[in-house]
Amino acid sequence: MGDELNQRVEPIRAGVLSGGQIGELMRDGAIRAAAPLVESQIQPASLDLRLGPKAYRVRASFLPGPSRSVADMLSQLKSDEIELGGDGAVLERGCFYVIPLLEDLALPEGVSGAANPKSSTGRLDIFTRLIADRAERFDLVERGYRGPLYAEVSPRSFSVRARAGAKLNQLRFRRHDPDAPLKTSFALSDEALAGVHAQAALVDGPLNLRDGVVLRVDLSEPLAAGVVGYRAQKHTDVIDLDKIGLYRVEDFWDSLPVRPDKRLILDPGDFYILASRERIQIPADLAAEMAPMDAAIGEFRVHYAGFFDPGFGRSTQGGPGARAVLEVRSREVPFILEDGQAIGRLVYEPMLQVPEALYGEAGLSNYQGQGLKLSKHFEAR
Repeated sequence: MGDELNQRVEPIRAGVLSGGQIGELMRDGAIRAAAPLVESQIQPASLDLRLGPKAYRVRASFLPGPSRSVADMLSQLKSDEIELGGDGAVLERGCFYVIPLLEDLALPEGVSGAANPKSSTGRLDIFTRLIADRAERFDLVERGYRGPLYAEVSPRSFSVRARAGAKLNQLRFRRHDPDAPLKTSFALSDEALAGVHAQAALVDGPLNLRDGVVLRVDLSEPLAAGVVGYRAQKHTDVIDLDKIGLYRVEDFWDSLPVRPDKRLILDPGDFYILASRERIQIPADLAAEMAPMDAAIGEFRVHYAGFFDPGFGRSTQGGPGARAVLEVRSREVPFILEDGQAIGRLVYEPMLQVPEALYGEAGLSNYQGQGLKLSKHFEAR
């Protein structure tokens, strides 16, 4: 599949850096760290970022703006300093924390970064965003940025125990076209996606395009243990982020069976894990990101832990083999979600080079071939 989809008419001048190219940034000193960088942080199209040894509780979220550092803001806003070394500390549900990361950057002028929560972070409903000095937007690292990185962390459904070195965010690097330095989006057009799909299917059913591949929710058939989804319970024990496969599903989640009307009423403030109707795959020479639909289509949002690496969803038969797991929260009012309703879209960007190891081949890939799947911290069902 990679060879077929790599037949580009023109050389790629801008796009997402592969894991091998991220390794080159490490060796060149563009990515530095207070603790030794390790190869396992490098994913096919992103870098896992690690929490540092201290967390600062703050009253509210903030951005430093173009003239201030995050450290300047923390000196004014922090209300408590928490040690994450040793056995770590509990980050309480509903509270806001800013945590300096172990990594800092000295990027080349033509390279920028974009961050997202890791898959397991999103499935635990941990709201996290990257902050850089002098930033006016979350999750964005400007071209040529030099300085520290911070994670804003707010557990929304469960209190969690976190330790220094925990990986909640991931950073994707983009190289910009020197002939179009101000261009910030490299997303493939719907026309281009139709051409890719004609060579190797992006989804297992009809291709629905709307500034990316539209995904629809599946509420019509049991997807895992006889259910179509899960709703987070409001009063649970603490989840230790280092404990894998330990926790019983029923102690933290209410199971949602198929309803005769194939509907689900989303309650404001509740958090849901659902799955797409489509099975998807990400070609070897593309990277994808989950993006929201127009807010006018419904009173809900997808808490999109949004990066999909090259090779995700590729089945042993070579076709689309994994559903997209959807982290869904209603907005201000109850909302009826219908089976087959559009709920998100995948936006695709070109890779500068095909990764040496694709998702599912590079180390432990917890969600390859997934159906409806909770985070790796829960017992398999």
